[in-house]
Amino acid sequence: MKRPTTEERLRREGEPTTPRQSASLILVRDGDRGLELLLVRRNPAQRFMGGFWVFPGGAVDPGEDHRAAAVRELAEEAGVIDLAPEALVEYSRWITPELIEIRFDTRFFLARAPAGVRPHVDGDECVDLCWTTPRAALDAYARKELALVFPTLRHLEQLSAFTSVDLLLEHAREREIVAVLPRVVLGAGEPRVVLPGEPGYDDE
Repeated sequence: MKRPTTEERLRREGEPTTPRQSASLILVRDGDRGLELLLVRRNPAQRFMGGFWVFPGGAVDPGEDHRAAAVRELAEEAGVIDLAPEALVEYSRWITPELIEIRFDTRFFLARAPAGVRPHVDGDECVDLCWTTPRAALDAYARKELALVFPTLRHLEQLSAFTSVDLLLEHAREREIVAVLPRVVLGAGEPRVVLPGEPGYDDE
């Protein structure tokens, strides 16, 4: 199934779509190669992000808080059921650019993987998974072996600076959570996504 390009995902008219609340869980462990995290591959047949490798996550249900949603999504997509919502550490908040038609306001959480856990995909929403170091995932993306979306890439770049779960969680507990709202910049060629502070973000 052909993945939609940024241009194909753009809102063509009207006001920006109100972002839907969602939550993602970055499950981490100390491995032989250092800090490792869990990625799941979404079913290529799915319309939204089909075939991409992502952190387990999804929309927040009515009456549900973000931590509970992250834990539920991890259980549904990767079969990990031994996490308590209060064990999660909030790491970041990303909001889909206003020019994109389908938008989410996503809280990303960190959690240490339970000892001996053996994740498994549901085979429907997600069809594969892997434990990987952030650097190995970025290298695989560069070789076009992993399909990654923009927020996942940026998280992997940040997480590659940490060598252990303890160091990462210590940093996350002291981290100020500031919502990140990327922009889609239109011009010659393919639309590009830029972050606050990057060249072109404040251009009209």
